[in-house]
Amino acid sequence: MSDITALILDAGVFVLLPWLAWRLMQRAIPIVVLPILVGITLAALHMPVGRLGIPSTYGTDIGWVAVLILAFTAGLEMWQHPGEDPAVQSIPQPSVGRLLGGAFVAMAVPFVVGSALIHQFFLPLRGWQPPHATGMIAALGIGLCIAVSALPVLIGVVRELEPAQKPLGQLALKLAVVDDATLWIGLAALQFAARGSAALHGWSAMQFIAVGLLAALALMGSWATRNLRHPPLWLIWGCLPLYLAAGSWASMQLGLHELIGAYFAGAVMPPGWVRRLPVEKVGTFALIWFAPMFFGHSGLHINGDALTWPSVLASVMLVVISITSKMGGVYLFAPAADLSGRQKLAIGSLLQCKGLMEIVAATILHAQGMISEFAFTSLMLLAVISTILTGPLFQFVAPRPRKAPAPRACQRVVPVQE
Repeated sequence: MSDITALILDAGVFVLLPWLAWRLMQRAIPIVVLPILVGITLAALHMPVGRLGIPSTYGTDIGWVAVLILAFTAGLEMWQHPGEDPAVQSIPQPSVGRLLGGAFVAMAVPFVVGSALIHQFFLPLRGWQPPHATGMIAALGIGLCIAVSALPVLIGVVRELEPAQKPLGQLALKLAVVDDATLWIGLAALQFAARGSAALHGWSAMQFIAVGLLAALALMGSWATRNLRHPPLWLIWGCLPLYLAAGSWASMQLGLHELIGAYFAGAVMPPGWVRRLPVEKVGTFALIWFAPMFFGHSGLHINGDALTWPSVLASVMLVVISITSKMGGVYLFAPAADLSGRQKLAIGSLLQCKGLMEIVAATILHAQGMISEFAFTSLMLLAVISTILTGPLFQFVAPRPRKAPAPRACQRVVPVQE
């Protein structure tokens, strides 16, 4: 079978089929989870899709580039306010300190609680020991996956909220931006920690060039922000692939995952340049038409023998830990003053959405041997379940809209007959 034929079949299974299901369900489920469900189902049933050339070589490459673009656009959105409607501002804007404090608590509570429970109760179970890392590194990595919020998926969720509910969604997005940055920093730190003293031992000239290149990207972004505020649009578009390629290559040379460098490259782009770009449209196009092959292949690469009832039960327990700790963290220290209890829980219900970011994080940890096959399977199921539950959970805990008072009945005037 030719590579082109295999690519067509690959796209039909993981792009076209999920897209049709997504449209038939009227977009009730985020599209990011559907190709994963297809891949997991094929893996669980041990379907011989390999005979059809699936996953295809070209499909793997296309999906990988698409996910690099998604990580890059996530970095670009660091300096924007995605999904925000300036006309809807019923919640007072919090100070930067209050917002960062709320984001820290919302991330720290599920991270600490999740890491502790994973280390104490999950890692001793059979099949949960990581192949190339210590138990503590594995626990911290899984705890990071439990704590993360899915910024790209949340953007779509917030756009579909009712006007009265959008201020809560906009506030949740601001917290998710901080969570997103923390995730990539945490992943980089964990990969360095997993390698121990070998992380900096025996560095060659290429590693120092990589560090210098990352520093140069940040310095160039800072310089352009001050001195080149309104360049031609063609120059901005020309710099995008250069930033993406340089950041990805540099992180790979440092022994980190390429997605971390792609995110960093997007985050250091001049904010004024980014606001002139259709970042949302580029990210949405890649998410719908190219990245599903990456997500589908991730689900397909799950060991079908690891998809057992214990792993499903573990995923359900992880969902419970994720939801309660994330909502509890937001309730403990709200990101804005004077929020009601329902408003706090509604923001927490949005932030517990895992979606794309947790899938990518779990894939990185699994590829680096920092989590086991069973843990990877449970995290993939956690991403699917938590993402599907986001909408219904938000509607369940969100404040009920106030009903307008019924108009008073008009008094009937009875004429008096003389």
